[in-house]
Amino acid sequence: MSQPTRILLSLLAGLAAGAALAAFSPQWGLTIAGWAQPVGQAWLNGLQMTIVPLVVALLITGVTATAEAAAAGRLAGRAIALYVVLLFCSALLAAVLTPLFLKIAPLPQESAASLRAALTGAEKIGPVPPLGEFLAAIIPANIVKAAAENAFLSLIIFSLVFAFAITRVAAESRALLTNFFVAVRDVMLVVIDWVLWIGPVGVFALALVVGAKAGTGAFGALFHYILIVSAVGLVVTLFAYPAAVLGGRIGLGRMFRAALPSQAVALSTQSSLATLPVMIEGAEEVGVPVAVSGVTMPLAVAIFRSTGPAMNFAVAIYVAEWFGVPLHPATLLVGAVVATLTSLGSVSLPGTVSYVSAISPVAATIGAPITPLGLLVAVETLPDIMRTVGNVTWDLATTIWLSRKAGAQPGSGDAILRHEA
Repeated sequence: MSQPTRILLSLLAGLAAGAALAAFSPQWGLTIAGWAQPVGQAWLNGLQMTIVPLVVALLITGVTATAEAAAAGRLAGRAIALYVVLLFCSALLAAVLTPLFLKIAPLPQESAASLRAALTGAEKIGPVPPLGEFLAAIIPANIVKAAAENAFLSLIIFSLVFAFAITRVAAESRALLTNFFVAVRDVMLVVIDWVLWIGPVGVFALALVVGAKAGTGAFGALFHYILIVSAVGLVVTLFAYPAAVLGGRIGLGRMFRAALPSQAVALSTQSSLATLPVMIEGAEEVGVPVAVSGVTMPLAVAIFRSTGPAMNFAVAIYVAEWFGVPLHPATLLVGAVVATLTSLGSVSLPGTVSYVSAISPVAATIGAPITPLGLLVAVETLPDIMRTVGNVTWDLATTIWLSRKAGAQPGSGDAILRHEA
């Protein structure tokens, strides 16, 4: 049984046990919840202790690797520039869609209140300061203090500056520093793997507390969360079709047929990497040569997860709305930037790992609590299907788009695309 499946089943078992206790013996339910709470909190603390070093290491290694890829050739550089722009647009789309969807289909107030009460320690991080103070504070005077206070935006800025500086030093120093942060990243992934191995215990304890305090309403609330976040991912995915039609000048039907096999594999494997051969085949069907797709497709799988910023930001906004954190346009804009950057840094991670490392900085930046992520990660298996389908659809669309931009004529050795109505 896969790790995400074990965690999901533990969540359902914990919620069911807690809800049963709440229904038949509320007093006993609260007593048992009091015993389970420290267990769940200890597991959550174990997960959170890896976030700061992992985020820093991922950003530094991600930027240096991306810089090397961009320097490798004109097509690769153009692809990376397009990916970064689209990732930011993905995050901006979430900033608009998530509040809209929550206004159309709000989380029931009773369920929201029960869940807030159940998640002990999930307080708001604090009000966002005035814009001037906020802008001054993002440049850290003391990076160690910023790390201790989970000031993720300051950490991200320092990590980006540090990473770009690494690309400017001598090759020997660059290799030394890059290898160091690669080692830090790999060690943190081992630690996270250990923490996630005992995840069923921690998630069961957290879910038991939620079920005992919130009752059966917890099931409806989690289902509501899955629908909202998945709906954001679906809209992002649908935008890939007009992007391919307008940018690549192909027919909508042809794009649909080319994407369908990749989407089917993505549904069954939840892995963009496993879908790569099918994506290259789909690109060939619309006239993209392997010489082009062989460059852009692996690069897209390694760097570009189109749904990542949108769905990660949607989670952070959902938690913020859930806990009554006010979200102003300036806050959402900064959150979109952080969602884009953390998505770039975490693209090669497993879903359960990237969920925590990519969303925690975004949630902290907009003032939302991080504690609920320990519970929500258990249902990530379902939204992750939407993530993977959206990613492979956009990988194909951007390859078609980039091949058209290359401007080669059909029929030549490096022909790109036929013009279609």
